[in-house]
Amino acid sequence: MSGPTTFPTGDGYLSTSGQIWTGLGLVAPLEAMVNGAMISGVSGISIDTRTLQQGDLYIAIKGDVQDGHNFVKSAFEKGAAAAVVDEAHLNMCRGLGTLYVVRDTLKAMEALGRAARARSQAGIVGVTGSVGKTGTKEMLRVALAPFGSVHASAASYNNHWGVPLTLARLSKLAKFGVFEIGMNHAGEITPLVGMVRPLVAIITTIAPVHLEHFQSIDGIADAKAEIFSGLQPGGTAIIHRDVAQFERLKKAAIASPAGRVLSFGEHATSDARLLEFKPTSDGSVVVAEIMGQMLTYALRAPGKHQAVNSLAVLLAAHALGQDVSVAAKALSNFSPPTGRGKRLMLGSAKAPLIVIDESYNANPTSMAAALTLLGETDKSVLGRRIAVLGDMLELGPDAINLHKGLRDDILRNKVDRVYACGPMMKHLFDALPDDIKGTYAPTSEGLHAPLLGFVGAEDVVMVKGSNGSRMAPVVAALAQHFSVPDNGPRKSD
Repeated sequence: MSGPTTFPTGDGYLSTSGQIWTGLGLVAPLEAMVNGAMISGVSGISIDTRTLQQGDLYIAIKGDVQDGHNFVKSAFEKGAAAAVVDEAHLNMCRGLGTLYVVRDTLKAMEALGRAARARSQAGIVGVTGSVGKTGTKEMLRVALAPFGSVHASAASYNNHWGVPLTLARLSKLAKFGVFEIGMNHAGEITPLVGMVRPLVAIITTIAPVHLEHFQSIDGIADAKAEIFSGLQPGGTAIIHRDVAQFERLKKAAIASPAGRVLSFGEHATSDARLLEFKPTSDGSVVVAEIMGQMLTYALRAPGKHQAVNSLAVLLAAHALGQDVSVAAKALSNFSPPTGRGKRLMLGSAKAPLIVIDESYNANPTSMAAALTLLGETDKSVLGRRIAVLGDMLELGPDAINLHKGLRDDILRNKVDRVYACGPMMKHLFDALPDDIKGTYAPTSEGLHAPLLGFVGAEDVVMVKGSNGSRMAPVVAALAQHFSVPDNGPRKSD
């Protein structure tokens, strides 16, 4: 048997399992000249040979550090069906395999993304915010799954190449699409959301992130509100009701193509209101009123901030015409992505060391939420709450005070010991009471040995810092060191 028959269509979609574009259908959106034999189709899109799968279309993007054209040979060796290269590199890549030759590979990928969006009938949701974008995107993936296939961005693909790449991968058969959209500067969201053209746009929250690029937090709110500019006419804007910039965001939404504005939070006027939050051993139970409907549901994600973001997810399901109670029930299958609150139970099953992995990124709002989560986590009589903190980056001229300001969160949540690294965290560490000071080190690597020598069974350890602080290796060191049962006695105070 020769395998499934394929049927090219005018929009380039290939109606066979796993394939998303015909070889011929790629030509027009890419505005490409084909060098080599025409392929039948591609099953995926890749810009990284490390994760490329057989049958993918490889697009050679020029990055800040690497030029993807240097890896075209490797892409074909790994099974790429074809590669998109620019005219300047044709001679270098000629003969390696089928090439789609374009003037600019990034612009070609953007055009392919727009073509995928144009042919799609999916209910599209765009998500932005200072904190919680990726977690909310993943919640949407889970909550919408009972109603049909969901296409969502991989990892945090939310920038000028991640968004068009995710769009280019959008299958015509997907019922829903969820896109995370980020920014560091004003004006960055507008062109990205113009490609995505969501039916629903969510702003999770506004926080002092990337302050070095903005004069005020209101400027951050205005930049995030750019997501409403790309809404389909009559679409729905969903805004966190509890943030200080709510009215500012609402005004921007009303001025946009949005047909309605919905809100979520603890505020009494919220369309989706958190009524009760009950922490559990592996997450929480949420009691909420969603558009007048009372719901109680489980969330396998610890922290009130996760519960609040789940309200936005359920409002999005409502805006897409889906059964909110079914979506809420599905959220019991959600667990936070790595580095965003995921819990590791290490060592002995009877007396585990609990590690809360918040290592992906950090800002004052998410740091305060993570410290609250640490304070809410049950510990045994012998156990201790330990915070391992790295610098919060891109905070501008007020960075020192924003770091020192975490002292109150640490004391309020009864943290027993603090380990800190980075020049900014030195200011916090020096401001702490002596009896809760663990170790300070210039870099995260300097915390490994003292931390491993101190923590033990029944402790709760929360690790958090900006990506540049390299806190993920601290989590990895804990996981490796305490991965076997019977950790032995801890070092005493």
